[in-house]
Amino acid sequence: MIEILQYEFMRNALLAAVLVSIAGGIVGTMVVVKRIVFISGGISHTAFGGLGLGYLIGVNPIITAIPFSLLSALGISVARKYTRISEDSAIGILWSVGMALGILFVELAPGYAPDLMSYLFGSILTVTTADIFIMIVLDLIIVGLVFFFYSQFQAVCFDEEFAEISGISVRFFYSLLLCMVALSVIILIRVVGIILIIALLTIPPIIARQFVKRLKPLMLWSVIISTVFTIAGLFFSYFFNLPSGATIVLTLTVVFLISAGIKKLSVSTI
Repeated sequence: MIEILQYEFMRNALLAAVLVSIAGGIVGTMVVVKRIVFISGGISHTAFGGLGLGYLIGVNPIITAIPFSLLSALGISVARKYTRISEDSAIGILWSVGMALGILFVELAPGYAPDLMSYLFGSILTVTTADIFIMIVLDLIIVGLVFFFYSQFQAVCFDEEFAEISGISVRFFYSLLLCMVALSVIILIRVVGIILIIALLTIPPIIARQFVKRLKPLMLWSVIISTVFTIAGLFFSYFFNLPSGATIVLTLTVVFLISAGIKKLSVSTI
């Protein structure tokens, strides 16, 4: 098993597994606690428009997906506050428009769109050094924001009314949270793809939440669980020649089912 580490693509994949787990574990915890899983799905699918634009103008699709994701996050926040459009309706519109633009841009791009399927369904084994650099930068931004504004995010996630009474700008920090979801989506795209991003954002926190309730330990355990089983899924996909994104998600799903069974048994024996 050690000999496979001599390959650069495998070293990149392992590093990517750790980096996506940091973003997914931290932001995913807040997504689960705040119950905005559907929003993360809307942002991730809107990002496809940015990927298509990257193919059209000939730049790294991940770079062009960043502004698309951030704009969709801000669009949802604005719709929630300033318009009569319900939040789920705004998500549905952005979701559809993002996918439609992505399809249009890819169709207009000259030649064949390489690696398109890896952006849709993930391919951790194709992560490049440039992708790793982008992941590191975005991880640092997410960790820095949570470090400096942890108490504000905690208040907004658990009780918006209390946060408002305490003098916290709920509108600003909710928008900032959605922007962090957008950045997490960019980090996760190369590993599990747009279609499966929701799973990597939500399953590790859900597993951890069965045993941990406080936000900070929940974030830590979500990162640990995501790291361990993303790497496990990576090795399963490598040795059995399976699609990496789907294998990682199914590995986490099996762990969730086992943990749910253990939790149920422990409760029934008390």
